[in-house]
Amino acid sequence: MKIGVPKEIKNHEYRVGLTPASVRELTSRGHSVLVQAGAGTSIGLSNEQYLAAGAELAPEAATVFAKSEMIVKVKEPQALECAMLRPGQILYTFLHLAPDPGQTAALIESGAICIAYETITGPGGGLPLLAPMSEVAGRMAVQAGATHLEKSRGGMGILLGGVPGVPASHVVILGAGMVGTNALQMAVGLGARVTVIDQSVDRLRQLDLVFGNRINTLYSSAQNIEEAVLDAELVVGGVLIPGAAAPKLVTAEMVARMKKGSVIVDVAIDQGGCFETSHATTHAEPTYLVDGVVHYCVANMPGAVARTSTFALNNATIGHAIALADKGWKEALKNSVHLRNGLNVAQGKVTYEAVAHDLGYGYVSSGTLLG
Repeated sequence: MKIGVPKEIKNHEYRVGLTPASVRELTSRGHSVLVQAGAGTSIGLSNEQYLAAGAELAPEAATVFAKSEMIVKVKEPQALECAMLRPGQILYTFLHLAPDPGQTAALIESGAICIAYETITGPGGGLPLLAPMSEVAGRMAVQAGATHLEKSRGGMGILLGGVPGVPASHVVILGAGMVGTNALQMAVGLGARVTVIDQSVDRLRQLDLVFGNRINTLYSSAQNIEEAVLDAELVVGGVLIPGAAAPKLVTAEMVARMKKGSVIVDVAIDQGGCFETSHATTHAEPTYLVDGVVHYCVANMPGAVARTSTFALNNATIGHAIALADKGWKEALKNSVHLRNGLNVAQGKVTYEAVAHDLGYGYVSSGTLLG
């Protein structure tokens, strides 16, 4: 198969779809890989490294799209990239379609086979391709929150962990999944007072066994969320319904009553965000104020630590990339229910039920397209 790796063009996005090591895995199996020149140079992956791994170089993205049967990216395709997709071409990347009707419409019109990292499942029932980026984003969320609590960044001017004689900040984490757990580890490590909220009492019980009296756990109810959020200096939103829009757990009315200079970090912003006052921002302009509360809603947080993120992501994505290249998309999806769960749009149809529901499209089961 002819596989293409274009340079990412989203604001301050430096990750790359395939590392030289991943390219070598594919070329050693007889596939050809066309990499846009400079795709990885900003994170120390040179053109020479790609050539040594067996890749060819293309001067521009248009050539990569035109000559490739499968496109491997990191972030959702931007409008210019959607326009270069063609019927039957495989797109393998993060998509986050539920809050993005424009991208969804463009992918439907393209006729491409669009496989989303974030909905591919694993044998244990998790989301293994989303997990490494959730780990990065969860850890970054507390780092970003601590930074923006500084007065010069718009915050109330407090140190997350406090000092002897001065109390630590209260960090509230919504969701005890991969994002929440990694945020929890960072917040506890920095000495914050931490409350984690989740609907799963079993998950809260697991965290209590690990962290004991270093954290507080609360069942997710409107009352508990409101009380915790109003007491917090930093709130991290890490809730996820696979493929669907994130639930709005914190209302605009709650935000208006939060402490002035407190910080919200909405990691769920890729799926629309879990705060009513959230809208996506970029690394160039990461924050804005609503009612005196700092909102950090960067939709590609792991892009800020792009080298770590690229290697972590490739560890998770390369196995399915090999399967798609070796077998073709139909056979690969027939052989793996987990990869089949990643198919969101194909041949002009929406094939992921949550996306169809949220955006008002008719749902077509992937099985009907596989023959």
